[in-house]
Amino acid sequence: MAQIAQVDTRPAADVVRAAHMSQAPNGVCFALVGENAVSSSDVERAVGAVPPSIAASLERKAYYFVPLTIPEGDETRVAERYDIELSDRAVCHRNYNVGNSQCVFISTRVMDDKFSVAFEFFINVGHAFVEKAGVSEEFAAIVWKQAESNIRGESSMDAFELRKMATGSSPDREKARLEYLNATFADAIAVYLLSLAVDVDYYDLRERDYPLLAPGALAERLRKCSDLFPPNPGYEFAIHYRRR
Repeated sequence: MAQIAQVDTRPAADVVRAAHMSQAPNGVCFALVGENAVSSSDVERAVGAVPPSIAASLERKAYYFVPLTIPEGDETRVAERYDIELSDRAVCHRNYNVGNSQCVFISTRVMDDKFSVAFEFFINVGHAFVEKAGVSEEFAAIVWKQAESNIRGESSMDAFELRKMATGSSPDREKARLEYLNATFADAIAVYLLSLAVDVDYYDLRERDYPLLAPGALAERLRKCSDLFPPNPGYEFAIHYRRR
């Protein structure tokens, strides 16, 4: 019986040293390594969608699009082509710190399509930006008004749980309120950037564990993101409604 060759993995440090790093016009650094599920043009379009004001918060980050990222304790390893056994151990992304810089490894073969890979990238970008810059007061006012109006659903599981705490009687509700606004801003930035890079059917973002935010409420959040971070040349923001 013929044996299937096992796919070797490499330490993240080796991948960082050997990878050819590119820098988009907005300043975001990225590299494609190995046999990926997405094309270089799809990655370049996703990276290029990040407005400069957001990209500035990623100054000490670099994004590596690799087939599989495998955590082994404190170590991060990379498989440069797909392997079914390794895929069971792989994660969507993993951060690897080098000095005062951070390398973010994104597994393209865990998600296997440009929509999911781009969204994973933008979720990372959104959280990195909010961690550094905080939440826009204008955006926070919109979201909190929606929460007080008991608008249906939320933009992520974290936001869903934090909103319940922030609007309830918990003694930690002020802390929960801040964390809720952080989560919703990061979520909205991610969806907004995703809509610039690819065509998004909002219902493709639905999850089983929490109700999806009402479309009108999300549209209001996304319009504010567009005001705060206008699209780069070659990208367009638009919301289209259709009856189901």
